[in-house]
Amino acid sequence: MEQTLRGIEDTLKRILEHQELSLENLKAVIQSLEESFTLLSQKWNLEILYTLFLKNTVGFSGLKKILGVNSRTLSDKLKSLKQHGYIGRKVETEPPLRVEYSLTTKGKNTVLLALPLLYYSAV
Repeated sequence: MEQTLRGIEDTLKRILEHQELSLENLKAVIQSLEESFTLLSQKWNLEILYTLFLKNTVGFSGLKKILGVNSRTLSDKLKSLKQHGYIGRKVETEPPLRVEYSLTTKGKNTVLLALPLLYYSAV
């Protein structure tokens, strides 16, 4: 775990060395992070992202069955995650009508970045 944390710290230092960040830019970045953390900390959101990460593409009923969540809650969470750019939604119009969800690049990167946080919090 220490090696992972050192790697993250080194990466951050390199970014800060190569980019000039003003106080205003830093505030905007922190505000964006706060909004993301608020969204991701809501019940079911991380579970949905990790399920899509592991399964690649899952239909609505598949997510509902895997997570054991009611339809209304799942629908609301999926809409919110899609609106914020974490997941994509694809509608298959052929009978039977099928809606499939998958991670966007932003969603996949978020899952990968959250793994060390989840691991560290469990230790």
